[in-house]
Amino acid sequence: MDLDTSILIVDDDDGIRGLISDFLQKHGYRTDTAADAPTMRAMLAQQRYDLIVLDVMMPREDGLTALRQLGPDAPPVIMLSAVGSDIDRIVGLEMGADDYLAKPCNPRELLARIRTVLRREARAGSATGQTTASEAAPAEPAQPVLHFAGWQLDIGMRLLIDPAGQAITLTDGEFRLMRAFAEHPRRVLTRDQLLDWSRGEDSDQFDRAIDVQLSRLRRKLSMGEGGQDVIRTIRNEGYLFQPVVTQRAG
Repeated sequence: MDLDTSILIVDDDDGIRGLISDFLQKHGYRTDTAADAPTMRAMLAQQRYDLIVLDVMMPREDGLTALRQLGPDAPPVIMLSAVGSDIDRIVGLEMGADDYLAKPCNPRELLARIRTVLRREARAGSATGQTTASEAAPAEPAQPVLHFAGWQLDIGMRLLIDPAGQAITLTDGEFRLMRAFAEHPRRVLTRDQLLDWSRGEDSDQFDRAIDVQLSRLRRKLSMGEGGQDVIRTIRNEGYLFQPVVTQRAG
């Protein structure tokens, strides 16, 4: 039970809002609901939320438009959409959603996705010194930290740190792809190899979205010093992760 975690559910369907809200409350979360994007923004201005569950197909202002207008300090967002095509899912992720789930969805799957996103946010907060006592967890075996060109990839924390010491937030797919590159440096990797080394529980979805994940990862790497040429495209062969990688205990 996590009574300190609050979730905002945004959906124009009264029944769906109530169903999700009741289910999450039974699992220990505090919830509020909004029927449209303007109400969501008004509530965000008044209260801090840990996560937003946002419907895509809403009248007047759709969820993707509302997502685009959220500021940099907005909480993580899980998109829900009755349109479950790969293109819609990729567009949502590309625009900054932390996860994307097709409707109708199993409430337990939504709960699992929420827990995954919240864990990732807690790890990022820990790396930047924002961990609270309620986020403390039992010690786990040390995981390696991979160093390359001034960057750090903390495997245990699932976190990428740029040369300036700033944490770069990665989605699950981006982290798996980054790990595959860092664990196989200075060799040409084909697309099939990257899929083999980076696929997770959602392997089918990742298979279809890997090109978008790669583009987003390259863009995030380019924001830091020395990141522009980390991943090189080898025409008709694949991709080369160029830096020398060293490993240290976490």
